[in-house]
Amino acid sequence: MTENNHNAAQNIYKPATMKIVDRRDEAPGVRTMKLEFQDPADHELFKETYRTGMFGLYGVYGEGESTFCVASPETRKEYIECTFRESGRVTSALARADIGDLVTFRGPYGNRFPLEEFYGKNLLFIAGGIALPPTRSVIWSCLDQREKFGKVTIVYGARTVADLVYKHELEEWMQRDDVELVLAVDPGGESPDWKHRIGFVPTVLEEAAPSPDNCVAVLCGPPIMIKFTLISLKKLGFDESNVYTTLENRMKCGLGKCGRCNVGSIYVCKEGPVFTAEEVSRMPAADL
Repeated sequence: MTENNHNAAQNIYKPATMKIVDRRDEAPGVRTMKLEFQDPADHELFKETYRTGMFGLYGVYGEGESTFCVASPETRKEYIECTFRESGRVTSALARADIGDLVTFRGPYGNRFPLEEFYGKNLLFIAGGIALPPTRSVIWSCLDQREKFGKVTIVYGARTVADLVYKHELEEWMQRDDVELVLAVDPGGESPDWKHRIGFVPTVLEEAAPSPDNCVAVLCGPPIMIKFTLISLKKLGFDESNVYTTLENRMKCGLGKCGRCNVGSIYVCKEGPVFTAEEVSRMPAADL
């Protein structure tokens, strides 16, 4: 896989100070924040090192840090966007923060999606629920240089209509004539005016039947979704070496120091979070 970046700061434990310049609610308990660097030197270092697929540690002074992806693309480095679900002390503190407040960012850490290897190929993006943010980073990195890629297909599903994130961007992608967007919600999760698919992501993917010819797939979702979607991709004829996923849900300290990210002998913080399905297939399934 691509190189890993653990030299994102001279002092790996010193976070950058960020100002919240915008925020919006995406779904129940899910929020997106737009952050700007307060120190030009920190910003320059980020611009030099960030590539799509990397992650960071976001924090609130006095509360701690939480690890999740950079949701904005590598083609837009004037700011950082992050999307998170309120689920604990740190994310609750982040959710309470308002425009103008200061938070922290440490990173970027991890390896990346090798976009240059995708040039000239068709792209298939598959995401479930809150797993669209890391996929979004890759999607926009590709759409911002659309001429370098072939057909772009996005398959995205959530438990209910309310749980779909980036609804404004989904509408934008739906209107584009150079993107095919397939939306779905789980059975029972539809609204009265829902006009898209009803079903679980692996089933909807098989019904859409995208061609594996000259195609790279990027997959992100809960472990159970990834498991069954990989089976569906195999049925459709996709080679495991052309399927990429991110195990960012394994991320903890970001540096491989705490030992909580391991899958068998692999430290995901140090060697990931981006892996091919071929690499994932060699990992102990019970540890994923």
